[in-house]
Amino acid sequence: MEDEPLEEWAAHREQRRPTPGERRAVPLGEQPEQAAHVAPDEPRGIQEWDGHQWTPAGVAKDREAATDETGQDTARRADQVPLPTFGNLPPRPEPWRPTQQWHRPDAS
Repeated sequence: MEDEPLEEWAAHREQRRPTPGERRAVPLGEQPEQAAHVAPDEPRGIQEWDGHQWTPAGVAKDREAATDETGQDTARRADQVPLPTFGNLPPRPEPWRPTQQWHRPDAS
């Protein structure tokens, strides 16, 4: 496996990092982080990126309130994620076709 140069790695890392002041919503409680659609009526903690770590910034009563609070930051963050190019995908396989014709006998 070839390593990329340090300068390129650092540039990619900076693109993925949140900007200071960016906010995100996380579920409150003892359970590990889950997808946003899980338990939509439970409260969410709002965290803000200070340039080094996520710090608490508030609490929202449910997922909808948390989305209202962090919606613009979430959309901007999604735009930063690089998507794979489709030219690098392997060719589509041919569909399977049976080698013999099968005929159903008359049931009459």
